[in-house]
Amino acid sequence: MRLFIENGYMIDPASGREGLYDILICHDRIEKIRPAAIQPTSEACPGAEDEGESVPADIASRHGGEDDEAEVVRLDASGLMVAPGLVDVHAHFRDPGFTYKEDIDSGSRAAARGGYTSVVLMANTKPAVDNAETLGYVLEKGRETGIHVYTCANVTMGMKGQQLVPMEELKGLGAVGFTDDGVPLLEESVVRSAMEEAARLDVPISFHEENPAFIINNGINRGKVAQLLGIGGSDRQAEIDLVARDLELALETGACINIQHISTKEAVELVRRAKQRGDHIHAEATPHHIALTQEAVLQHGTLAKMNPPLREEGDRQAIIRGLADGTIDIIATDHAPHSREEKAKPITEAPSGITGLETALSLGLMHLVNSGEMTMMSYLEKLTCNPARMYHLDAGYLAEGGPADLVIFDAGETWLAGDYVSKSDNTPFTGQTMKGVVKYTICGGRIVYQK
Repeated sequence: MRLFIENGYMIDPASGREGLYDILICHDRIEKIRPAAIQPTSEACPGAEDEGESVPADIASRHGGEDDEAEVVRLDASGLMVAPGLVDVHAHFRDPGFTYKEDIDSGSRAAARGGYTSVVLMANTKPAVDNAETLGYVLEKGRETGIHVYTCANVTMGMKGQQLVPMEELKGLGAVGFTDDGVPLLEESVVRSAMEEAARLDVPISFHEENPAFIINNGINRGKVAQLLGIGGSDRQAEIDLVARDLELALETGACINIQHISTKEAVELVRRAKQRGDHIHAEATPHHIALTQEAVLQHGTLAKMNPPLREEGDRQAIIRGLADGTIDIIATDHAPHSREEKAKPITEAPSGITGLETALSLGLMHLVNSGEMTMMSYLEKLTCNPARMYHLDAGYLAEGGPADLVIFDAGETWLAGDYVSKSDNTPFTGQTMKGVVKYTICGGRIVYQK
């Protein structure tokens, strides 16, 4: 089958190219990209399908042999955005060990609904991804889904922060990076050794930066909301302390590192300064830290509890400025599903984390693009080519001969958050009117989600 996408407004951050284009896909690669031959009209029907005889001759003639007889599915993308399939480098699919919350199949379907074609999983499963058997299990199940599922391996055995995993072996078996996300690495000598090995292997290593010495009750910022709730909360210094340490170690070792889910203005500034000294420093922000502050906890309770916690308006604004100026170069969901029963527990007992794959694109459109903080090009860069480059993935760009992974969305259409594909619905955004609707997600040349 061939797929012909016409009259869409294509944005490709990797090349900086945007405008009205037609795209022809053959099997799992992009065969041809050319300026749209027909300008969209009011009569155009987005999403209409037709047979291949209407494909312009100069596109169709690119194919010979058996492809001339193959079915051509035609998608009219008039009025829609066409972009590289989104890339999430921070997601939890809870498989193995916690599949009542999510599994690799359900998580992949949620990702496709959100416009994601490539997802890098975290390794805090049970058993943890610190061995060849568990790594193989995750990768094999990922291959059975409709999207590209990658995974990190752990940094330390059992996520205990003491003994390094066999990093070279696990990389050779398919791990695309290393992280103990969910648990901070406290022993500096272990972090240094891990960075040195990651630098030697040319793989990224990602850090969950929360020093427990500054935390009494995690998941809620230490401040006025924690005081109202009568709990100690998580002091901002918990993040600042470890970010400062790990940036210096990265600059010394040359390791490619990612500061995960950044939440404080001080950490943003530390990253900004470090990036002036080395181009191997990366940082990610989540949609929820872009959209919300600690006050959300008063309205949504445990649904707004997460690690690191939502902080103050000044922190939210610093994160937005960091995204706008490139200090923060990645937007990642930290998709963290939990059951309703778990989230119904008291604030100090409920687990931290929210789901994010199905709402991420819309939240960024509303709080970054529509607000005028970022252009669509710059926004999509943080969701596509930047995360793909850090993890050395063949993803996040649109080019002839490149992977046929795309998202087609209506940036102006609204929808009501809810009715999720994920097994879990632990998010404070349920019931809110969102802007930006994914119409098609195409992965490997196949339509894996259609609105």
